Amino acid sequence: MSTLLVDPKESSGSTWPEDFIPLGPGESAREVALKKIRELSDSDHRDPFMVADLGVLVSRHRAFCQALPRVSPFYAVKCNNSPWVLRVLASLGIGFDCASQGELEQILGLGVAPSRIIYTHPCKPASYLQYAARHGVQLLTFDCEVELPKVAQHHPGARLVLRLWTDDSMSVYPLSAKFGARLEVCGHLLKSARDLGLAVVGVSFHVGSGCQNPQSFAQAIADCRRVFEMGRGVGHDMSLLDIGGGFPGVEGSEPEFEEMARVINAALAQDFPEGTGIKVIAEPGRFYAESVYIAAVNIMAKKAVLEPGGQRKLLYYLNEGHYGNFRVFLRDFVPRIPILVKEFCSKPPLFPCVLYGPTCDAFDKLFEEEVQLPELDVGDWLIFPSMGAYTLVMSSTFNGFPLTSIYYTMRPELRSLLETAP
Repeated sequence: MSTLLVDPKESSGSTWPEDFIPLGPGESAREVALKKIRELSDSDHRDPFMVADLGVLVSRHRAFCQALPRVSPFYAVKCNNSPWVLRVLASLGIGFDCASQGELEQILGLGVAPSRIIYTHPCKPASYLQYAARHGVQLLTFDCEVELPKVAQHHPGARLVLRLWTDDSMSVYPLSAKFGARLEVCGHLLKSARDLGLAVVGVSFHVGSGCQNPQSFAQAIADCRRVFEMGRGVGHDMSLLDIGGGFPGVEGSEPEFEEMARVINAALAQDFPEGTGIKVIAEPGRFYAESVYIAAVNIMAKKAVLEPGGQRKLLYYLNEGHYGNFRVFLRDFVPRIPILVKEFCSKPPLFPCVLYGPTCDAFDKLFEEEVQLPELDVGDWLIFPSMGAYTLVMSSTFNGFPLTSIYYTMRPELRSLLETAP
């Protein structure tokens, strides 16, 4: 196989190694994972690992631009901040949504122009504002009056974006309880910014991650038009609309991304028609990163217990779990069905199973509910697809278990793109 697997613990910089070999014709990330499983199965070191197909980022970018032609994506770095992922996205020319000085440093370190960054955390330490000012990052969000004097003192040249409260009750991860100014206070905030000599250039919102109702976008966009009118009424040059994130990351999600895009396009046509000089951006994260990675984990121990009534339940102890890359599982909205690497001669019976992680914490399990699986053995492998979003960035070394190794692959056309990118 003509694929070189690169472990970021050995190559964590932002430059591509000269010997990075792309995927061969017809190869896939799953085939790479299966080959790695075969190699590890011949040894006693069956550590968990992940495989990333960086070419998926290119196809997801094309899909986003085709469905939302008026919207410029600013990738949410918090979703997956792998240097390889960010390098590919930077080469595609997209912008970046950063929420901390650390994320700003990482993106600016790739040579990304400050104009391609929006600093989206509404509540910022003074030192972070100073860093943004020194490095020319001008687009900043805010949602309350207390932030304005800080900005006036530490980053007076900022181009502010007022984050609007939205009804995100139909989202799996609501955010409006923590961030966003309600419509009735926006007029006061816009006047306060003007009185401090600050420029407000636009409005942003976020319908929540895992949005289940596309109409949430339509209502938020209509509310933003009202804030634009308020801003212009007090002298601000309003020219930017940020529709945030909330887009699904895998095909087959409900609602589908295409349905969301149709609602967004119709709302933009009604409230911010083309030719009005309004730039529209979004903050997709999961949409780009989720389907890039697959994870492989090994069963390191097993128990069989009898339930009341004599039913047999199986407890599997995996070498990766909640404190590693599976933290998001217990509150995720994406159906997570593992792929069994083991082959069976016939259709096996299913048993209620609990998938525990490796740590001593009884809370360390992949799913809150039991899952139905056939009987497996110690040493067997499970593969989980769509593991690129809010996994690596949330993992830890709790209880002394190391971070999972990640193996990156790409195809020849992506390598060409990276070699020609500025």
